[in-house]
Amino acid sequence: QVRLVESGGGLVQAGGSLRLSCAASGRTFSNYAMGWFRQTPGNERELIAAINSRGYAWYVDSVEGRFTISRDNAKNTVYLQMNSLKPEETGIYFCVVNSIVVTNTRWEYWGQGTQVAASP
Repeated sequence: QVRLVESGGGLVQAGGSLRLSCAASGRTFSNYAMGWFRQTPGNERELIAAINSRGYAWYVDSVEGRFTISRDNAKNTVYLQMNSLKPEETGIYFCVVNSIVVTNTRWEYWGQGTQVAASP
């Protein structure tokens, strides 16, 4: 059974940093794409960062230059380093895995989400 478990969420002041981790289990994901969605209050889930099996990273414009996605295939883990967090980025962050990167919500595997909050 595939399982994705996020960690690293929490509360920081605006401008602060957090590092999210997502440990995958149940199969080997080295040939899969991994990513992070964000859902802020009143909005739909949005893909904010993704990394394919070759390590190529993609970012939504709003986080480009502040967030960094990376992966450790030996640990079946994907990370999201978030710097200069803004209050409007408060929400739930979901780890996702799929055979390829897609910008819609049709990712095969989803974690339960971790709460991130940046106070003004």
